[in-house]
Amino acid sequence: MSSVRAKVAVVTGAGSGIGRQLAFELARRGARLAVSDVDKDGLAATVDRLRALGALQVHSAHLDVSDRDAVSSYAGEVIEHFGVVHQLYNNAGIAGGTAVLDDEWETFERTLAINLFGVVHGTKAFLPHLVESGDGHVINISSLNGLMAQPKISAYSASKFGVRGFTESLRAEMLSAGHPVQVTVVHPGGVRTNIAAAGLERARRVRAVSAEEEARVRTYNEKLLKMPPQRAARIVVDGVEAGKPRVLVGNDAKIVDLLVRLFPRQYPALVARMERKRFS
Repeated sequence: MSSVRAKVAVVTGAGSGIGRQLAFELARRGARLAVSDVDKDGLAATVDRLRALGALQVHSAHLDVSDRDAVSSYAGEVIEHFGVVHQLYNNAGIAGGTAVLDDEWETFERTLAINLFGVVHGTKAFLPHLVESGDGHVINISSLNGLMAQPKISAYSASKFGVRGFTESLRAEMLSAGHPVQVTVVHPGGVRTNIAAAGLERARRVRAVSAEEEARVRTYNEKLLKMPPQRAARIVVDGVEAGKPRVLVGNDAKIVDLLVRLFPRQYPALVARMERKRFS
């Protein structure tokens, strides 16, 4: 077990959802925090709550993780502020998209830029400092859809499978080189956040949204996104403190993981049948 107490932890996407609750959970356990988000108002609310919780130290910054230069500069700011970084939670991400035949290029580019390259940018910027700390840890948030692909979220699935592959490769590199950095990939299942609704709202700003897309988001919010984000955050930080290389958040993620392992060839057809039944 490795306590997060007094560690400097960086959390991206801390303005809402799992990222916000990760920041709160880390604060409760005595971590020093660097939090960021592209949503200035959401981030400000997170910082206010952290201070109410008595967080030891809090550094906050507006940050778009898809901007490589901005992430690199941000890493320098955090090091200048704290002098060291121990943990990096690459959490920032977006949902959205529809069928491959219908999706615009912008959807793929923006989703991959944030969900995948945001993780790469953060890791590249902070990894030398994590090595230097002598007790580093990279935690990358993938998804249930980094274990199992589903129809009509191809850009999202591609990004989350990419996070999984990148993280597992990074873990092998750290082990091979003997660097003092642990690496964890996290696969949350259905967590009660605004990610689906926010994705629909982004789509509305650039194109007409179909009734099917609206129904899909309602189904996600009412039936699938069930776990409170506070509980998800506790599971993640428990896994980090236990040194787990892989954390499955929720029974749905555990069931999906087992399904894909047992039926690697058959599961896409099964998922397609479930999709037709659920959204017909």
